Amino acid sequence: MKNDTEFKLIDGIFSSDEAANILAALFDYKIDYHNREDFSNHIRFNKDLSHSKQRIEELISAKVAVKKLIDESTLTSSKLVIKSTITISIEK
Repeated sequence: MKNDTEFKLIDGIFSSDEAANILAALFDYKIDYHNREDFSNHIRFNKDLSHSKQRIEELISAKVAVKKLIDESTLTSSKLVIKSTITISIEK
């Protein structure tokens, strides 16, 4: 049985600069995390890195798409509404 617990990570209206800083930090952290894990797992355990490599590519693509949205909001002097929820469940 799964019990999901949700936490708000981001919930607000941001300027283009604020959104760029917040989202770049999140994407950069996740990309760095996968790069560090790849290196560590490869060196210590000679593990297959294909999942992390694919995830890094997905994150980079998403970061590029987000940058385009931010650039568009800058050109139109618009604000960005960002909502992000983390859902955590325990599986047995």
